[in-house]
Amino acid sequence: MSRYRAPGPAKSPYITPQGMRALLGEQKALWLRRREVVAALSAAAAEGDRSENAEYIYRKKELRELDRRIRYLQKRLPNLNVVEQKPAQTERVFFGAAVSLEDEDGKLVNYRIVGPDEFDHAEHYISVDSPLARSLLKHNLGDEVVVEVPSGRMTYLIAEISYK
Repeated sequence: MSRYRAPGPAKSPYITPQGMRALLGEQKALWLRRREVVAALSAAAAEGDRSENAEYIYRKKELRELDRRIRYLQKRLPNLNVVEQKPAQTERVFFGAAVSLEDEDGKLVNYRIVGPDEFDHAEHYISVDSPLARSLLKHNLGDEVVVEVPSGRMTYLIAEISYK
């Protein structure tokens, strides 16, 4: 049995201006944190026997995780397209839209369609690659949308669309 895993499907290359600023800020913070970790690692390595030095082992692991994230951002950021303009048809759902949906019970839920690198469940940001967002794209205000979810089918009515 091999450890090889096939790469996942490619993510959409779109991002909002706020998301791009957040990723650039994260990259800068990671470089600053890396400096601190390297200094701590150097101090731990100077203590002697590295095989039983918990501080050294911990800092090596932390450095590896920082480097992995920095490498990902260095590869991902140049390929991202920042979507700054509102679409010409503001009555249709496109990337960057804040959408209010009414479910079958009449309950309203709000989502904003953003890039896969910036989705956040706490703020109700959903990835443009998610099943819900893919089914909403290019639908008009007042349309009914059927979404396939693992538990079955959900039907939503698009109650409001806005672009910030």
